[in-house]
Amino acid sequence: MALLPILCFPDPKLHTVAKPVLEVDERIRALIADMLQTMYDAKGIGLAATQVDVHERLIVIDVSEERDDPLVLINPQMVWTSDETHLNEEGCLSVPGIYDGVERFDAVTVSALNSEGKSLVIEAEDLLSVCIQHEMDHLMGKVFVEYLSPLKRDRIKKKMLKALREEQR
Repeated sequence: MALLPILCFPDPKLHTVAKPVLEVDERIRALIADMLQTMYDAKGIGLAATQVDVHERLIVIDVSEERDDPLVLINPQMVWTSDETHLNEEGCLSVPGIYDGVERFDAVTVSALNSEGKSLVIEAEDLLSVCIQHEMDHLMGKVFVEYLSPLKRDRIKKKMLKALREEQR
């Protein structure tokens, strides 16, 4: 297992639409292990392959208190969304230190493959629902700040670029 570098907004690679995983093989299982280690190390609750510059439809999530209940979704597809939505405070490992409100469905149902390539259906609500929607956005090349006003998004972009310049000194 290895820690993977996480792309940071406004890196244009974060806008790449992920392609389906064609085969759940050892390469994918190794990527899953690396993504989980990276997510846990970064104190995140979700990570999409897009964020580690792998443009395949794969996300890992763990919203458990103990951080010991990982969920792997390969080629996830939204099957159902609730009519109800609410504003959620979100953050992102690709936009460190930034949190803001995003409107999300209260509940979702998603079909996907697990790490063994077996089909599964997840009915999610609350934090898990928000996390799935957030990570699936990454697979479509969308970062949560794109839901914010252009003014807020521009301020965040400038802040992230400044932090990157300081880091490179």
